[in-house]
Amino acid sequence: MSEASLAELLRSRGLRLTPQRQLVLQAVLDLEHATPEQVHTAVREVAAGVNITTIYRTLELLEKLGLVKHTHLSHGSPTYHAAGEHQHIHLVCRECGKIEEVQPELLRPVADRLLAERGFAADVGHVALFGICGDCGSSQCESGEQA
Repeated sequence: MSEASLAELLRSRGLRLTPQRQLVLQAVLDLEHATPEQVHTAVREVAAGVNITTIYRTLELLEKLGLVKHTHLSHGSPTYHAAGEHQHIHLVCRECGKIEEVQPELLRPVADRLLAERGFAADVGHVALFGICGDCGSSQCESGEQA
């Protein structure tokens, strides 16, 4: 998003474009997937005085404005990404921590069934599934452990 269109969006909501807001959004765009702490580190390279509370508040605002989204890829902080990014499912390995992306169509049958049976419209565009990746599962099977 350009600086001008970000400023226009903020003005339309009665807000102004601050350097911190611009830096936080740019950090999310540059990092692609980042925790608030990673965004903070990137922003501090440009503006040393920005504190972590400002980062969290700005990420919340940018999410309300529909510019960023978050997902939980671990037990820690959420991971933010640009809202316009292609939708995908994260496969997170609990053993090695590897994260792979697959297309959301993989979960479409589940979403369709939830809608038909429960009237629940699932958002499968950006979710995380936890388990054991093929590499770690293969090594456990070779050693006689159950995956």
